[in-house]
This record gives sequence, C-alpha cells and structure tokens, in this order.
Amino acid sequence: MEYRLLGKTGVKVSVIGMGTYYDPLWIAASMIGLMPSRRRKAQALRVGLENGINLIDTAEIYGSEPIVGEVIRDFKRDELFIATKVWPSHLKYDSVIKAAQGSLRRLGVKYIDLYQIHFPNRRVHIEETMRAMEYLVDKGIIRFIGLSNFNLDQIIEAQQALKKYEVAALQLPYSLVNRRIEEDIIPYSKKENMAILCYYPLGHGKLIREFPRDLIELVRKNHGDKTPAQIALNWIISKHENTFPIPRASNPIHVEENLGAVGWRLSNEETKAIEEWFQGKINKA
Repeated sequence: MEYRLLGKTGVKVSVIGMGTYYDPLWIAASMIGLMPSRRRKAQALRVGLENGINLIDTAEIYGSEPIVGEVIRDFKRDELFIATKVWPSHLKYDSVIKAAQGSLRRLGVKYIDLYQIHFPNRRVHIEETMRAMEYLVDKGIIRFIGLSNFNLDQIIEAQQALKKYEVAALQLPYSLVNRRIEEDIIPYSKKENMAILCYYPLGHGKLIREFPRDLIELVRKNHGDKTPAQIALNWIISKHENTFPIPRASNPIHVEENLGAVGWRLSNEETKAIEEWFQGKINKA
C-alpha cells in the first residue's frame, strides 16, 4: 500500500480509502434495525484493512457506522483514520455535539479523526456549526474538521467562520466522468493544502462498463493486467497529490481488485489518451 499526507493534518493515510455508503434501501433498512449482507460488507472492510488501507469514510446517515466499529475493533486504532459526517439537520451547536457523541458510540471509538459536515444548511449559521466543531476538537472528540458537498463560496465562508482551527479536508464527487471540481475547488484546495476525498470515483459504475478496450490494452502494455476500475482509481491518485478516491467497500472481491490501483502510475501519454476519450464522450452527451 502507498501512503501520503492528508493535506495539512500531518497524518499519512493510504492513497485509496474505503467508502461505506451503500444505497438508499440499505439506509432505510438500517433505520429499522436491519442490515442486509452485513457479513459481506464487514468482510470487504477487513480485506482492505488487512492489505494496508487505513482510511475509512462513513456517516451517521449511512447506517454503516456500527459495521465499521465492529471491524476496526480487530485493528490498532492509532493506525486507522476514521472519517464520518454530521447530517445537515444536526448543525445547530448542541446537535453537532450530540451527533458526534452518537457517532463515537456507534463506531466504538474514543475519537473521530475527520468529522465532516455532510451538506451545508442555510437555515443554520455556519458560525454556530463551526463553533461546535472547534469545541469537539478542543475536547479531543474529533481531530480534524472537514466539509462535504460544499461549493467554493461555501468552503471559504466555513473557513472564515473558524477561529482556532482550519478546514483539513473536503469531500466531493470526482472521476473521469465528473471533473467539475477541477475548475475551482481543486486549485483552491492545493493552495490551502486541503485534502479531497473523492466519492463516486468510478462514476456509479459507468467507468467500469464503458472503458474502451484500446485504452485498457494501452495501460496493460506498460503496467500489466489492469482492470477499468484500477485504471480509473489510479487516474485520481496520479492526477493530483491531494486526492484520495474512496470507492464503496461492500464486496470483498471488489476491494481486492481496488488494491491493484496502487503501486504504479499512469504515464502522461496514457493520461492524455484516457482524458481525451472521456472528455469527447462527455461533450457528446
């Protein structure tokens, strides 16, 4: 496994993480105490952890925090980087603190490495939310503050609301078929030394289904037998030094495949050919 610094945190994490958002039906089922395929999902996380992935992303709304907590009990806590999120209906001061404490219980941990605001909520002043986030850092409940699904103006506003700490990481969709954040957020994140956790790095499976055969063969010629998923994830790792793809970890076979995305880098020629093909497809859509 490869590791690199997660932005300004000073902490090294695996260049690829594991996401635990499964689907809306799973969330609905988890709310009534059901967890379909729980054993398989737990095994998927174990496969990643046993092979050096130490970055896991979850959220209070996902219903997956208990599974993450169950799995990480068998590993050294200080070697893991656990990220979770607070839902936008819980962004008032007392609600943020209560939500974080709930995540601690479900995860079975004493602290959260990265606590992220899942979505902005214009009905709650960001200053109030960030005051609570800083309280959580002061108390050792969380280590770092993150934002998810914020646009650039909202990111800047959130940063300005902090008095003692800084935004350490952002979480946004990013893939070969969704490169919108390259226009403003990625340049800004590099300037501010923020990490970006990239969700939907496989474009909802679109990249696996549509990756052209000639490009797969081009990569295989230089790097050995690589799959579309491995190529798509490697593109994110290779493209920027501060991006960390977090593909969904629900199937052990897929997690094992994703491990093959590290330990090599796409060449400039390969990157250009891949980007041009997918950009042409986007332009035709």
